[in-house]
Amino acid sequence: MRVLHVVPTLFDEKEGILGGAERYAWELARTMAARVDTTLLSFGLRDREEHVGPLRVRVLANSWKVRGSQFNPFSLGVVPELLRADVVHCHQQHVLVSSVSALLCRLTGRKVFSTDLGGGGWDISSYVSTDRWYHGHLHISEFSKRIFGHANLARARVIFSGVDTDKFSPLPAVARTGGVLFVGRLLPHKGVDRVLEALPPDLPMDIVGRPYAPVYVKLLHQLASGKQVTFHHDFDDARLLDIYRRARCIVLPSLYKDRYGNETNIPELMGQSLLEGMSCGVPAICTDVAAMPESVVNGVTGFVVPPGDVDAMRRALVELCRNDARATAMGAAGRKRMVEHFGWPAVVQRCLEAYEEKATTTVPLQAQSRPEAKPGTPSA
Repeated sequence: MRVLHVVPTLFDEKEGILGGAERYAWELARTMAARVDTTLLSFGLRDREEHVGPLRVRVLANSWKVRGSQFNPFSLGVVPELLRADVVHCHQQHVLVSSVSALLCRLTGRKVFSTDLGGGGWDISSYVSTDRWYHGHLHISEFSKRIFGHANLARARVIFSGVDTDKFSPLPAVARTGGVLFVGRLLPHKGVDRVLEALPPDLPMDIVGRPYAPVYVKLLHQLASGKQVTFHHDFDDARLLDIYRRARCIVLPSLYKDRYGNETNIPELMGQSLLEGMSCGVPAICTDVAAMPESVVNGVTGFVVPPGDVDAMRRALVELCRNDARATAMGAAGRKRMVEHFGWPAVVQRCLEAYEEKATTTVPLQAQSRPEAKPGTPSA
């Protein structure tokens, strides 16, 4: 089996973006390459082919940016790569390269799958549904499956998000000298303001994230005044891993409706920082929003609190930062859950099972006249 993963933007600081969707495709392909012949195809500044361990990486340059969007590139250079593969896995359904890939695969007898990680741009699917063009839709959460309209679709299954449990792992020699930890983009729907309002003055907190919304970040600094809060706007992987290992709890307080009245249906498709923190043996706190309760088991690996409930958030923060025995037990339970259900080898196995299951299934290639709903861009 030769598998081709197609992702519009590369997981690369210089030629792409360090986003959750890009990381997902990269890690899935990298881990899968240890099992089967795997290529990751994306777009960048330089046309090249290279190998990262057993993974073959093909980057196409000089792509056409559909309607000027860097997140919707296309090049005819994808064609020979598609014809080389037996199975094609597209990451992001609603972009032109995915629709063209799906159509060519169906016409040439190849199997094609989609994992929708949010986002997208102008595409054929803006006018007709392309759902049936894919042999299967592989979702990263039950929430994702529902929100993209595939709850009752037989060809849809959940493979879950993944985390590198070897890299993100507890280290007994590293003491839990930190406090509350938030890792993510500093945007209003992430709800960091509610955590700062809930945070007792004697509990330390580290906020790791890039300041994308200046007005909101200014507010966060105001709310942090007089409290033990440290902001970190530029962390490499080594420093990030260290701060995870030292934290008392990881928190992701995302909201459907932020303090400014803005609403989103998809504030989180999973919540990667929760997975990374729990993989390091850190108990987690999340809001009862989107897919996050699928990874955090309330009362077992951490706490799930109502979105925007400052009092409930405060109680959870205090319990995990002051009750050492309970925090340690929850951290161990979270680590176990990550290894068994969210480690990349487990995600790869679910993918390969889906590829094989659909290998003998023929789905008629029909385009519906009515396009499916396309929710807004989620936050990784």
